[in-house]
Amino acid sequence: MRRRKLLLTIAGAAAVLAVWIAAKLYIDKPGQSKLPPVEVKAWVTTGDQSSLLALQEPFFFEEADSSGGETPMSTSGQPVITVNPDREYQTMDGFGASVTGSSAFLVNKRMSGDQRDALMKDLFSPEGIRLSFVRHSVGASDFSVDADGNPASYTYDDTEAGEDYGLEQFSIAKDGDVTGLLQRILDENNSIKVMGTPWTAPPWMKFGEQIHNGWYLNYAEPRVYAAYAQYLARYIKEYEKLGIPIYALTIQNEPEFTTADYPSMSMGAEEQALFIGDYLGPEFSRQGITSKIVAFDHNWDTAESYTQTVLGDAKANAYTDGTAYHCYAGSPEVMSKIHEAYPEKEIYVTECSGGAWSENFSDNLTWLMSKLIIGGPRNWAKSVLLWNLALDAESGPANGGCTNCRGVVTVDGQGESGYSRNVEYYALGHASRFTDPGAVRIDSPQAGGIENVAYRNPGGSLVLIALNPADEDRAFSVQWGERAFTFTLKARSAVTFKWKP
Repeated sequence: MRRRKLLLTIAGAAAVLAVWIAAKLYIDKPGQSKLPPVEVKAWVTTGDQSSLLALQEPFFFEEADSSGGETPMSTSGQPVITVNPDREYQTMDGFGASVTGSSAFLVNKRMSGDQRDALMKDLFSPEGIRLSFVRHSVGASDFSVDADGNPASYTYDDTEAGEDYGLEQFSIAKDGDVTGLLQRILDENNSIKVMGTPWTAPPWMKFGEQIHNGWYLNYAEPRVYAAYAQYLARYIKEYEKLGIPIYALTIQNEPEFTTADYPSMSMGAEEQALFIGDYLGPEFSRQGITSKIVAFDHNWDTAESYTQTVLGDAKANAYTDGTAYHCYAGSPEVMSKIHEAYPEKEIYVTECSGGAWSENFSDNLTWLMSKLIIGGPRNWAKSVLLWNLALDAESGPANGGCTNCRGVVTVDGQGESGYSRNVEYYALGHASRFTDPGAVRIDSPQAGGIENVAYRNPGGSLVLIALNPADEDRAFSVQWGERAFTFTLKARSAVTFKWKP
């Protein structure tokens, strides 16, 4: 017995010695990298559509020429993107689109159960592009319809005549298609964040002609502001009863615009500050509502003066989480200016739509990636949302607004799936599929015309999204600490890299 134990001890020691010798030979071998290999996966979408979020052959980081990773490696003049996980920026909420009434109608009423299930997985599960944030209209928008798909304008407290300050006629029943689809989305992914946005208050709260389409709140009647704050709080409570938590509420869609063509309402910056500071914020506090209050929700070009007025008001500032932006005018760099002025406030990109005015895939892919998927977060946005999640082949059904908008997908009834993916699907997918909610944007300076943005996921994996907006293929290098790789990206194409340290 003693001899057997001795032999086992000797055998064990020999095995340990063999492993040590093998490791020593590996480490000391001339020309052999001393860093263990790290696999990189890459997904590419090309402007010519030959690749659409296509997984490439895996490859590995190699040891870089520079020491310590402080200086980008030299690779024959190629651009070098240096990813630095130690330098952090904002924490991300996610990427997604809007569940408009039109989108909900199409998905619920124009698709079979199997088609709808497949679409939900494609959009919201890890099997697809895993969208993590959706927006919807509080009441009707320019893409709202009734149960039969006809244009419909409504709020949650429409009355035939007179005021309803007690909100006795309040009902979210006309949101049935929207709430049903939101519940289905939450079944697919219960961590989805939902943002609400009103296009208009009930007509009886408005000044002048009492209609859904246009005008503004009746500033001469203080009871209107108190009732409207209670109206928005009631909406949040009613949605919560249906199992739909409202993560954030923007005060008014495009508050500097009003039209007779569809549900809308203007709200000046001073008025919005007054409403948040004296009415909505206190009402949320009184009712224990924790949904974030988000100001502005309009285009980049007029953002600075409006947001400075709201956030510069002490009362409004105390209740306001941040500000939201649309893409239709101006540029995303303005969001960095607002961040510099109010670094404690969050920034959201909440709406942008493609449409028939631009049908070239590579043009659209390049613009979406540059301005939104990369440009948004690089200018402090913690979310990027597009407009309609789904529209039909005729850009509808619409309710008096855009007649040539494009959804993330088109519900066309064609083929087994009943829908087709648009360029917006692939642009969103380059971020949403690989960047987890709670990811932190990390440092990755722009390099030689290759636009990029990088993240560290909560689980530790690293993600780099890059765009080649040029008309010719470009080679570039990615350096991470003492490791690097070189990659060639086709003209007007995008790539997402992911690796786990």
